[in-house]
Amino acid sequence: MADRVRGTVINIHNHGATVRLEDASLAAVPAGDVAANRPAYVASLQRREPLDFRLERAGRHPVVVLDAAALGQRERAEAPALADPAFEARMDAYHKATQEWMPADCAPPAERHFIRKKRRAAFFEARTKPT
Repeated sequence: MADRVRGTVINIHNHGATVRLEDASLAAVPAGDVAANRPAYVASLQRREPLDFRLERAGRHPVVVLDAAALGQRERAEAPALADPAFEARMDAYHKATQEWMPADCAPPAERHFIRKKRRAAFFEARTKPT
């Protein structure tokens, strides 16, 4: 039997999340539940807003999962935008504008940088080899 509790997300990591319950105890959240409801977990972490969970005490440590019924009543948090078309357009315009600064008779700056690094690395490798 799962109890309903409220808690605030205090950490999100690769293996799930950690929630501080209202009674000040800590509970773990499985990675699958975090992946399925990531926007809600991220919003709770950023805004320090409590969420409704179902508490299961199957083992030594309490485990909670997001209460889907309570989440349906609240507004679902929107996922963060991973691309901004306006920003991308401005960056493209900037790169096109800076192409004319580059000398046409030599390699691009990034390639020149790596060529210098390779030469310097070869110099130091030669210094450490016994003669």
